[in-house]
Amino acid sequence: MVGGEAIFCGIDVGTQGARCILVTGGGDVVGEGDCPYDTLAIAGLPEGWFEQEPASWLRAAAAAVRGAVAQPAVQASRIAAIGVTSTSGTLCPVTGDGRPLGTAIMYNDPRSDKEAEAVQAAGADLASSLGYRFKASFGLPKILWLKGHRTEQFTGAQLFISPTDFIIGWLTGTWGRTDQTNALKYGYDLLHERWPGFIESKLGIPLEKLPAVQRSGEKAGELLPERARELGLPEGTPVAAGLTDGCASQISSGAVEPGEFNTTIGTTLVVKGVTRKLLLDPEGRIYCHRHPEGWWLPGGASNTGAECIMAEFEPTEMERLGASALAHSPTDLVAYPLVRRGERFPFSDPEAEAFLIGTPGSREELFAAYLEGVACLERLAFEMLQELGAEVGDVIYSAGGGAQSDAWLQIRADTLGREVLRPVVTGGAMGAAIIGAVMKGFGTLAEAAEGMVKVERSVAPRADVMPAYEEKYSRFREECRRRGYIHT
Repeated sequence: MVGGEAIFCGIDVGTQGARCILVTGGGDVVGEGDCPYDTLAIAGLPEGWFEQEPASWLRAAAAAVRGAVAQPAVQASRIAAIGVTSTSGTLCPVTGDGRPLGTAIMYNDPRSDKEAEAVQAAGADLASSLGYRFKASFGLPKILWLKGHRTEQFTGAQLFISPTDFIIGWLTGTWGRTDQTNALKYGYDLLHERWPGFIESKLGIPLEKLPAVQRSGEKAGELLPERARELGLPEGTPVAAGLTDGCASQISSGAVEPGEFNTTIGTTLVVKGVTRKLLLDPEGRIYCHRHPEGWWLPGGASNTGAECIMAEFEPTEMERLGASALAHSPTDLVAYPLVRRGERFPFSDPEAEAFLIGTPGSREELFAAYLEGVACLERLAFEMLQELGAEVGDVIYSAGGGAQSDAWLQIRADTLGREVLRPVVTGGAMGAAIIGAVMKGFGTLAEAAEGMVKVERSVAPRADVMPAYEEKYSRFREECRRRGYIHT
């Protein structure tokens, strides 16, 4: 089955719960299911530490899939493939048959700061060649922490895997495999496609404990009979090698070929795209995943985004302010609406602070200025990527809660001087479904995205106001330069 006849299943195991989406090859959503975790986090840990119980992922994922399959429009026999995504950098130590050895250390757990420095020193050549630095959010420093602090777990583990790998192993019974996007934060060499020797020789982590690596979309296994009965899916359904949640969200927007970029505006602003060559950033503002077809997926995340709106304005104001935003824009204000101190992308400055040039005459004007400020930061991000060698096309794909604002889409289009598109369905589960479709139904990722991603709104820049936005952006950039955030 190909095209509109087949149904593709995408499973997203997130931080709060699991989601499943069933999508046809023509992009029609026929089933959806969500389930929160019954155990959200392990209690009694030191402040800032964050662990979860892998069994709770399985229970939530199973419930989400059953909920999606049970919907009236779903013919389970048409489900042709399964894709999986989850958090990047989370560590699951397991036995050879996938039994968890304790809880998983989550991606946003900071305990391995010192270990990250040791990994960076040992793997400096790799980090330099790929253009990033090892951080506590990476999986490899967490393994090193385990080695020094939970020796029994480290010794007993036969595999160190990601949540994506864990779910795929549960579905297929095939363990010991991962994908290139999840392998990056475990120290995998994406240029030479191998685990580098320093992991064992300098860090004392046996390479045999790290999984074999596939490209996202390659076949990882087939659905077990017992799992098929449990979930209501066809026995033997092929399961694709997965990908990180960030890469899945990008793919769900349709940004899958060189020059195509996606901006997701949630609490923060995240920019991800496709380039023909690896981008190396000496300031460490971005890192690049590997595209399933050999290109590169550079991306970075700002500390600025819709959080400024949520922090400054009451929910009861939002509808009124959103409706009037275009009437007050372009404003005479220039805003960088950072909520807390420090920025990481498109510039890196731990001391960066918000600024507002001008005095707002009303709440409506301030609201519009905040939308403009995030749009200016987005444009700065694209200019920074172009300075590193990226080709950025004339269309920007958009996702996240911020993309639901028609006024914000228009302000961004005017500021960027580019068309901004909002797909009907985005998110990790959708991206996972598309990866499944690449394996079974479509020849390439571009073909799968073209068939499955539907655009519900396209916004072009308004020629009559673009000069005003250009002047505003120049003032924004000059203020960032004056404060030392960026350099000429």
